[in-house]
Amino acid sequence: MVLLDETFDSVSQDVTKHHLELTALIQDIQQCTGPLEYLNDLNAEGRAKIAVLRTNIEKLGNLAECERDKQRRTELLSIIDSLKGQLTSALVAFKKANILSANAIEEKSREELLGGSEEQQGTVRKRKEWGNVAKESSRLTDKLLEISRSLAEANERSGVTLDALITSSDTVKQTNTELEDQQQVFAQSGKLLGKYGRREITDKALLALAFMFFLACVFYILQKRLF
Repeated sequence: MVLLDETFDSVSQDVTKHHLELTALIQDIQQCTGPLEYLNDLNAEGRAKIAVLRTNIEKLGNLAECERDKQRRTELLSIIDSLKGQLTSALVAFKKANILSANAIEEKSREELLGGSEEQQGTVRKRKEWGNVAKESSRLTDKLLEISRSLAEANERSGVTLDALITSSDTVKQTNTELEDQQQVFAQSGKLLGKYGRREITDKALLALAFMFFLACVFYILQKRLF
């Protein structure tokens, strides 16, 4: 059990480390002003850290199932529930940060392109600039949709993982209940065996007394007849 506790603590520390790194990364995403490629790199790094967190939380759930002590198992499950809540909050913050930053980059690009077109109003170049604005806006919109789809997939995988962890917790609780029932059966069986053992000793003592009484009667009869 000492090895189990050490492994659980090690994985928990790893989860805490990656959660702090993810929190710092979310702040970087919120402060990102472009270009969009840099935001995409930050987004990919964040998804990787989320995947690591999800895997480590699954490991903690498996370790909790191996714990036999009821009180300790309850403590481990409480820690896991807290970590799952932190992961859910981080996913929400990660999604909001990406959307806000992408919108800010799109707005900045639009302002820059519109500013260039206003200086040459009424010329052919103005129409060309407006065409570039439309293309850039369309490209940024596609990138936003791609980011939203990626975040939706990450949320869906997280939901599946959380459901699996909840199922594992229910299984551990059910197993604990069955073990408690078996302990009660063993305790009752021990009491019955002790009772039967004491009764067997009493029966043997009564049998010995009856045999001694029989011998005394036989001796008494023989003594009367012979003497």
